[in-house]
Amino acid sequence: MKLVIIEPLGVEKDILLSMSREILGNEIDIIYYDTRVTDTESLIERGKDADIIAVSNLPLNRDVISGCKNLKLLSVAFTGVDHIALDVCKEKNVMVCNCAGYSTAAVADLVFGMIVSLYRNIIPCDKVVRDGGTKDGLIGFELEGKKFGVIGTGVIGTRVATIANAFGCEVYAFSRTEKNIPGITYVELDTLLSNCDIISLHTPLNELTKGLINEDKIALMKNTAILINTSRGPVVDSNALAKALQDKKIAGAGIDVFEIEPPINTNHPLLLAPNTIVTPHIAFATKEALQKRAVIVFDNIIKWLNKNPQNIILK
Repeated sequence: MKLVIIEPLGVEKDILLSMSREILGNEIDIIYYDTRVTDTESLIERGKDADIIAVSNLPLNRDVISGCKNLKLLSVAFTGVDHIALDVCKEKNVMVCNCAGYSTAAVADLVFGMIVSLYRNIIPCDKVVRDGGTKDGLIGFELEGKKFGVIGTGVIGTRVATIANAFGCEVYAFSRTEKNIPGITYVELDTLLSNCDIISLHTPLNELTKGLINEDKIALMKNTAILINTSRGPVVDSNALAKALQDKKIAGAGIDVFEIEPPINTNHPLLLAPNTIVTPHIAFATKEALQKRAVIVFDNIIKWLNKNPQNIILK
């Protein structure tokens, strides 16, 4: 049985391989690649003999999956799997497992880092002090008492809502599945967008959510509202959001995800928008989260080998 770790997983090689051996034992042949490649031919070459592939966010398209003739299990070191050709996995009877839950704390931390930075003008404040200026024009806002909207109440959205409650916000939510969560009031999407001061996105990317926050939806928002997106880039129409920011139809945005993985074009409209914080898809990436993720990757594999698979996305 051969496991190919087809790209780095964010944990030092020696630590990662030690973790793999501790969990999997010595019965599996493990091949580790410490570089990223994105072209189809190279990915097929890496995975062509693998029974199991561990992958993070490299796109594995139809040709790659088809070219990995022995593949039986994909252990995806990510929560979302929209970068995997699931239709081909289904055709080839390849099981797909993900790493749900590893980045819950990490993503929520960045959400509030962005919010506090926008509300308290931390980046402009840093600059003005370095330039010899004062606080003039940089008076900020408090979170307490603000209406906080969470779109998507999975584990990350729920944690964000809980933290918002701790800040003293009134928390509202819109989600496909409603839960009985203390301190959260579920409302329709348009109601949330129209009434909330802060809106944080936590939906997966699928046919229903692609372009969910479009020009019409952004037009519903208050001109004092801020939008945070740490979910998936295509959930938001970037051009419409950038225009709303340029026209001061909304007050600010924190964006960690784009239509493609960074690096993105330096002329991307959101890079030119005012009062916008952008980060390079890093919400999930803390030392702690990446180690949690690696453990789940190998746990998924050993559970599958023991015929008791977990975190199943496709079987």
